[in-house]
Amino acid sequence: MTRPHANASGPISRIALGLVLGWVVLLLVLFIAIPPRVFTDAGFDSLRFMALVMVVTLPVALVVLADLGLRAQRGLRDENFRMQSALDALRQTRVSQPAPQRPTAPTPAPKPTAPPAPQTKQVTPEPPAPVASALGTIDLIRALNFPDTAEDTEGFAALRAALRDPQARQLVQASQDVLTLLSQDGIYMDDLDAAPANADLWRRFAAGERGAGIADVGGVTDQSALAAVLHRKKSDTIFRDSMLHFLRHFDKMIDSFVPDASDEELLILAQTRSARAFMLLGRAVGTFE
Repeated sequence: MTRPHANASGPISRIALGLVLGWVVLLLVLFIAIPPRVFTDAGFDSLRFMALVMVVTLPVALVVLADLGLRAQRGLRDENFRMQSALDALRQTRVSQPAPQRPTAPTPAPKPTAPPAPQTKQVTPEPPAPVASALGTIDLIRALNFPDTAEDTEGFAALRAALRDPQARQLVQASQDVLTLLSQDGIYMDDLDAAPANADLWRRFAAGERGAGIADVGGVTDQSALAAVLHRKKSDTIFRDSMLHFLRHFDKMIDSFVPDASDEELLILAQTRSARAFMLLGRAVGTFE
């Protein structure tokens, strides 16, 4: 985004000043050549005096008002630019951070934990099938799970690749938005248990089937998290709009992802943080009904 010129209002003010001075000079010349006869044989002509005042001041007032209007317009445009720049900077900062996780108190000698379910090392190393874009299946899955820590180099590499892809970028950014909003209510995807649905159910869901037959696709059934989402959905318009925006993009991704994905890739995708958010938020709006 190109920043507007900082002194763009300067030339406009100089032009306005020039017009006013020009008008004053012109009036002086006219008054010298043709003196205004405010005083007549009958005395002071108030009507002629008022007309003279209007002739002198009205053009000046119009020029000043036009200059003030242009200044206000440019001020609004500059303010809009600053707000947009701040939002862009905030978004870039957020997508470069690991996924929101519940803060934990330091513990002595922590025990090593097993890798999380969505680790993409389980996927076969063969070249992945295209997912309706140049982004590979493995990178898409990693990006939708987001980096686990600041040292997750593979996760950050996949995230950068997804942000360069015009289709995946919108979904990744929408997912980051809802994960951050959910974390404000203490809802973290790593805390949610997602009952695994078989790959056939995901394929039926992508084909447009809804109802009890595919309800298990929404495998996140945490009642406290669902209640918090339903409450915030009613009270927070920003949250509701972000949630619906994310659900639309995730649903669109599923339509293009499923046909070329293997069953194993579908199950791994279903365990990503983005997929868990889709299950939770989808239940809140009745996506699986």
